[in-house]
Amino acid sequence: MHIQEMAKRLQITPRAIRFYEEKGLIAPQKAAVSGYRQFTEGDVWRLQTVITLREVGMPLGEIKQLLHQLDEEKGSLKDYLELQRSYMYDRWVEMSNVIQTTEAMIERVTQDSSLDPASLFELAEANKRLRQARKNWVDRWNFNQIAPVYDELVLREREGFHPHEGYDQVLAEVVAAIDPQPSETGLDAGTGTGNLARCFTEKGVAMCAFDQSPEMLKRCQQKNPQVETKLGTFFAFPYLENRFDFVVSSYALHHLTDDQKCLALGECKRVLKPTGKLAVADFMFCDERHRQAHYDELRRSGNTEAICHIEDEFYADRSRLIAELQRLGFQTETRQLNTYVHLILARLG
Repeated sequence: MHIQEMAKRLQITPRAIRFYEEKGLIAPQKAAVSGYRQFTEGDVWRLQTVITLREVGMPLGEIKQLLHQLDEEKGSLKDYLELQRSYMYDRWVEMSNVIQTTEAMIERVTQDSSLDPASLFELAEANKRLRQARKNWVDRWNFNQIAPVYDELVLREREGFHPHEGYDQVLAEVVAAIDPQPSETGLDAGTGTGNLARCFTEKGVAMCAFDQSPEMLKRCQQKNPQVETKLGTFFAFPYLENRFDFVVSSYALHHLTDDQKCLALGECKRVLKPTGKLAVADFMFCDERHRQAHYDELRRSGNTEAICHIEDEFYADRSRLIAELQRLGFQTETRQLNTYVHLILARLG
């Protein structure tokens, strides 16, 4: 189709289409003789993605980067739509937090008309820190690239350091902690290639799963075709409130900073039913004293390489996670499963 047809179909102006072309977001072919732009169905969906992401506030530079990533991975129409949905959830969750902060400010002012403005500033700054924590996450581990070999990597023992020791048993412990019922529906947060989700579906439990890596999700779908998968992040689960009987996560939270972990726990609560359960199995230390004692032990044994591996990721302070879960209204139980992996079971209601 030509530019006028394209503009009419998408309800925008030809000038807007030319603008997005100038910015490198679309690149329609041109007829050899006339030089007119010729748009394909692929161009339609690409431009529709651009328009949707612009409407929910994504900057042009970020849109261009995401589209380039999809081009590199030979993204399909489904990938474009998944991208749109993921970003809209992200904006929706962020806006919900802004609304909550504003409501808190109004409540404080209503209760105390002579309130010190510094109190309101404190709320605003807290909201700003949360927003920055969302934006600052970077995939330093190249999950799309390692997706084909991820299952092999988790079972591979590094010299003197094997954090995934007893991997299958850890997953079994998560299932046992949740004790799922056939009528329940669960969510595997940060599913990776879907190993934990599969442990639940083998028991006849309906499972949904999300991950930020499209390639990880493809592996998950290949292994678990019965699992509903979505592109999403720990900062904006791609589901509405009160959707699940339980949420589980394994070997994923250690890719988030402490502040980001707290955001993720808040999202777990948001999508859980009022009496829902959460089980997390991941790399943790009981507290900072435990972390330092372990570092001292590794140094004495000459295994400083292990310390480098640990600090390349974000092994949790379990005490901080427990404090945040309790603040969110959960009742918690904890168990250390091996040297580095701890299990947290948290219940609402």
